[in-house]
Amino acid sequence: MIEEKDLTEVGKIQRTHALKGELNLILDIDPDFFEEGRNPMIIEMDGCPVPFYAESIRTKGQTSYLVKFERIDSEEQARQFVNKTVFALKSELKEYMAESGEDLIDSDDWSGFEVHDSELGTLGTLERIDDSTANILMVVETPDGEELYIPLAEEFLTGIDPDKRIINVNLPEGLIDLNKKKDEV
Repeated sequence: MIEEKDLTEVGKIQRTHALKGELNLILDIDPDFFEEGRNPMIIEMDGCPVPFYAESIRTKGQTSYLVKFERIDSEEQARQFVNKTVFALKSELKEYMAESGEDLIDSDDWSGFEVHDSELGTLGTLERIDDSTANILMVVETPDGEELYIPLAEEFLTGIDPDKRIINVNLPEGLIDLNKKKDEV
């Protein structure tokens, strides 16, 4: 059985395309990972992760693709996938990335990393990633036991060193002050 801890998010299905069951898909990874039924796209259906294999994938833009799943042959059948998140098995994706000379760094593996800001220095240790809202946050425990909430945004992230277990950020001035309680300000 596929478990949530074994999955990593790799994309999102936006809408149906045409009448033969194709779907418009935004992917964060190389579509070759899924070509020719090589690896399944895992999609939650009725609360359970279910594997679906791509019959075809073709480029529509830089990160947008048209995908057709095996045995999905109509727009009506394809509608059930609209607005669904696409996952891949971490183990298969790590293996694929290693074959192509890349490393897969999963944000789930970042717990315990030190977070360093380019101006402020060490902010603390990453406790967890909070993805319960539209804005994904790093929850960082400071040396004095306080929690900082820092947006996990590409424009703030300057590098990750998995060997030294450090996440480097360049935060805008005043962002850390937003974490202070109203009576402290």
